[in-house]
Amino acid sequence: MKHLPNKQIACLDMRSFYASCAAAIERLDVMETPIAIIGNIERKGGVVLAASPPLKKQFGITTGMRLYEIPNDPRIRLIEPKMQFFIDVSMELTKLLNRYVPKEAIHVYSIDECFVDFTGTEKLWGPVDATIKRIQDELYRQFQLYSACGVGPNMLLSKLALDLEAKKTGVAYWTYEDVPEKLWPVAPLHNMWGIGRRLERTLGDMGIYSVGDLARTPLERLEKKFGVMGNQLYYHAHGIDYSTLGSVLIEGQVSYGKGQTLLRDYVRMDEILAVLLEMCEDTAMRARVAGKKGRTVQLSFGYSKHALGGGFQRRKTLAEATNETMRIYRTCVELLETFHDGRPVRHISISLTNLEDEHGVQLSLFEPTNWKQQRLDHVMDALRLKYGSTAILRAVSVTSGGTAYRRNQLIGGHYK
Repeated sequence: MKHLPNKQIACLDMRSFYASCAAAIERLDVMETPIAIIGNIERKGGVVLAASPPLKKQFGITTGMRLYEIPNDPRIRLIEPKMQFFIDVSMELTKLLNRYVPKEAIHVYSIDECFVDFTGTEKLWGPVDATIKRIQDELYRQFQLYSACGVGPNMLLSKLALDLEAKKTGVAYWTYEDVPEKLWPVAPLHNMWGIGRRLERTLGDMGIYSVGDLARTPLERLEKKFGVMGNQLYYHAHGIDYSTLGSVLIEGQVSYGKGQTLLRDYVRMDEILAVLLEMCEDTAMRARVAGKKGRTVQLSFGYSKHALGGGFQRRKTLAEATNETMRIYRTCVELLETFHDGRPVRHISISLTNLEDEHGVQLSLFEPTNWKQQRLDHVMDALRLKYGSTAILRAVSVTSGGTAYRRNQLIGGHYK
């Protein structure tokens, strides 16, 4: 194992981050007070975005439940999220870490989780375990935040150490030697970082039910089934990861997309098309900014629970790759007209896959390339990047069905 990365990478997670921040504002003890962070307290169907440990333990309320499921108990504190405050606290946490390591050694993974490379800091701060303990103490003294930390020789093992052990014990240290004992028994497979339910089902059809099964599956079989991802699955099952700090754990963006749960049921076709166009514009812009085009457009609809739920997911592969907003939109409209059964819509998702570099252009005899439209798209992108997403809008965004302007007033889907 001499050739494998062997650093001191920590994955640090703030436990009950949102509830703890809210408790600090209200001068409450997050470990003693049942606190629920509610997306919208005015709506009975408001979603529980975070729950303090006492709320989970005493009342069985967890993230994702609804306001109407919370008992009418005077001990329970209902608080709406203050997203800008949460972001400000997260930035202060990064500044604290920067006192121990340079900025280049910190990778913010999410608002409440980050990777830190402590390799070589022993000369300044002493043993890494003592440094981490000191940081955790400071986090509580300054911010009243409890934390958990997984440490490993690479990003993957530090993340797994956090998710599978440290969130229960506070701190966990994993090495390559721990993989057979601690990682291979993990089952079902969705408990392994990077494996979702759909991939779990596919692996189950192959007779692979645990990480150990995955590790013992021949590399050639996985690569034949999954391509590059099969290679990553095999090495990750052995705890091997060559990612550098700041890169994603699974290399390569395979799609650009947008998903949105609507605030109400959409029935009128003009309103559905308004949202669809906004989302196509957002998806296309992401691809253009990254210098990518895609051949396959996928559209997913989720129907209202009042219409018995369900939905559809369909895709169409184009003759040539595109990142033009209107071409993606026309393809989505075609899928919509073919598969939508008219029921009220509550969720819409769009994605652009089968990516290739934008500079690769295939000329078509039947569809002339619209250079003027491409230049216009890039000008609109530049304006939005410089002055904000609402600097230039399509007219549909100010109609009753449009959502782009309202979403611009939110942070993380919630009011500031």
